[in-house]
Amino acid sequence: MTMSDNPDAIPILNGRRLLLGVCGSIAAYKAADLASKLTQAGAQVDVLLTEAATRFVSPLTFQSVTGRRAWTDADLWGPEAHILHVELGRGADLLVIAPATATTLARLAHGRADNLLALTALAVRCPLLLAPAMDAGMFEHAATQENLRTLQGRGATIAGPGEGRMASGLVGRGRMLDPVELVGHIRLTLGAGGPLRGRSVVVTAGGTQEPLDPVRVLANRSSGKQGYALAQAALDRGAAVTLISGPTGLTTPQGARRIDVETASALQQATLAEAGKADVLIMAAAVADFRPATVSGDKIKRGSGGLTLKLEPTEDILRAVGEAKRKGGRPSVVVGFAAESRDLIANAGAKRIAKGVSLMVANDITAPGAGFGVDTNRVTLIGADGAPQNLPLLSKAAVAEVVLDRVVDLLSKVS
Repeated sequence: MTMSDNPDAIPILNGRRLLLGVCGSIAAYKAADLASKLTQAGAQVDVLLTEAATRFVSPLTFQSVTGRRAWTDADLWGPEAHILHVELGRGADLLVIAPATATTLARLAHGRADNLLALTALAVRCPLLLAPAMDAGMFEHAATQENLRTLQGRGATIAGPGEGRMASGLVGRGRMLDPVELVGHIRLTLGAGGPLRGRSVVVTAGGTQEPLDPVRVLANRSSGKQGYALAQAALDRGAAVTLISGPTGLTTPQGARRIDVETASALQQATLAEAGKADVLIMAAAVADFRPATVSGDKIKRGSGGLTLKLEPTEDILRAVGEAKRKGGRPSVVVGFAAESRDLIANAGAKRIAKGVSLMVANDITAPGAGFGVDTNRVTLIGADGAPQNLPLLSKAAVAEVVLDRVVDLLSKVS
């Protein structure tokens, strides 16, 4: 299946071969959901269950959601492979153990090879990601903590655990992370060696809010979805990502450092501070062009008449960044966004030149399925040669992939 055939495909997961180890914990039911999500994203998922895990979830459950055979300790003595644990590990891109119980952590830390999962973990040469799940007292025990330190010292990545109510009824730290969170950790681990490894990328996202009084603001319809997708695409390529975000209900991509702002002034301050240390700035935020000239300290009452507001222009953040870049400063690559309602190519092209940016992403906000508040976008990319690259209607995640590919290419030319 190609990505065009699978709308749920995630490029960094598409076609990857992942091993998913499942241990004996009530959290094993989450592992089935994780296996399903990874498969829907395009990964080939081979599941290895410990004997204890089969008491909670059957191999058939995993076979049903992955379309591939699930393996148990009984298969060690079967005819399927000459040395099964070596064959399973051959060519794997990542071994994920979720849930990882205290027993399995101890096995791995001490090199015990007494079940199929432990044997495979010793044989693989791919990265190892562990998602602990156990009661809080077990997790906090000195032996468990020592085992975790040992495994981290060998290069394993530890994802979680989270805090919450346990199966025992106690509340504490020990819950396995939810599958959506684990997918983020998996993407971060797989992307670590990508083409933006060692590069720093700053992404601005969402809309700004300019206060009118203590309860009202001037805002826009930006959801922040395009900016967050760009941050995720940069992470998938190995970049260290700082996400400067206006108010939004979106979840921060795993691995991104997030700075929250509200006003254009705050966004400018944060952007100039971070962009001066970055290789790339992607200015996807929808910044208010105007703000109230005065802000009332009290709530403005309705009254019997109308309300006249005097507005003043906000800071031109992209121009300020462009001026610094023209003087030989950082960042090396600046990507701007132009939301237009008419004369898209002409206005966006002129804006690219005026702001001094490397690449302008222009979108017609009047086009169906594009612009604010939706999951899709239709954009045109305009680079230094002025030639427009028109993209069809795509998901915002797919748009982000194209933009980041252009960023990688631009960086290779200035390095």
